[in-house]
Amino acid sequence: MKLPWIADGHCDTITALLKQNRSFCDKSAIGQLDLPRMQTGGINIQFFAAFIAPKYKDMAIKRCLQLIDVFYEQILNDQNSIELALNAEDIHRITGTGKIAALLAIEGGEALAGDVSTLRIFYRLGVRSLTLTWNGRNEIGDGMGEGITAGGLSQFGRLVVQTMNELGMLIDVAHLSPKGFWEVAKMSSMPFAATHANCRSVCEHPRNLDDAQIEYLAKSGGIIGLSFVPEFIDQFNPCLATLLKHIEYIASHFGTECIGLGSDFDGMDKVTHGLDDASCTLRLAEELIKHNYSIDQVSGIMGGNWLRLLTRVLK
Repeated sequence: MKLPWIADGHCDTITALLKQNRSFCDKSAIGQLDLPRMQTGGINIQFFAAFIAPKYKDMAIKRCLQLIDVFYEQILNDQNSIELALNAEDIHRITGTGKIAALLAIEGGEALAGDVSTLRIFYRLGVRSLTLTWNGRNEIGDGMGEGITAGGLSQFGRLVVQTMNELGMLIDVAHLSPKGFWEVAKMSSMPFAATHANCRSVCEHPRNLDDAQIEYLAKSGGIIGLSFVPEFIDQFNPCLATLLKHIEYIASHFGTECIGLGSDFDGMDKVTHGLDDASCTLRLAEELIKHNYSIDQVSGIMGGNWLRLLTRVLK
């Protein structure tokens, strides 16, 4: 199946390349995403996250720069196949030549070290999205891992949201506490995304979004990027068929325009059957067609909805 765009809102391949002895440009027997497998799976828009793991919290800026260096040195190594995109115009230009448009993200606001000038510097380095928190607490706010004691955004976090709006960066609320989600919703002048999260009404996991959150994203022009992480899909039988249940639920209650992909490839130890790696991505489109979704709906879910949001937000 040929689709104009297949977009994936989140992967942890930058970190995986540091940990694993493999080249991004060569097909590997380990990991879940590399250039050949992306090409097989038809992915032509990909966010790559520089993940600030908790153990690096005290040296977060240095760690983030190390990961950004890996992105430039390894992921962008084959300029004939993949190129950095800074805005929607770049995405159209790059994909129009048959290349993959790579977007750079940071997962974990620890990387800012409480200074908004660091955010502006990362923007100049090509970063176009920031996951405000991971599961814990940082200078921006509280992650969902703080549980019932979780608060929302700090004063600094509010400044980060405002500055991201001004710069033209995509705000990512995956991992953010529910209170933080609603504070972003209240103050952000632009739509935002949960780049890798699923539907809590289908799978009761704290990382998944509830109906009110998904409804807000749908009404505001945002995106829920459905993750392929098994425990976010189904506690007992995570597979392609059970991921479709998330799509069916969201589509029937809120429409398909808010649905995108956020695989989290290279960020999971176990994989979902049928979506084992990036080469399998087109299987989802094929299943959607079998379930009587229209070509327009499938095109939106697989990448068009992401492109619409990025066209609106990125400058």
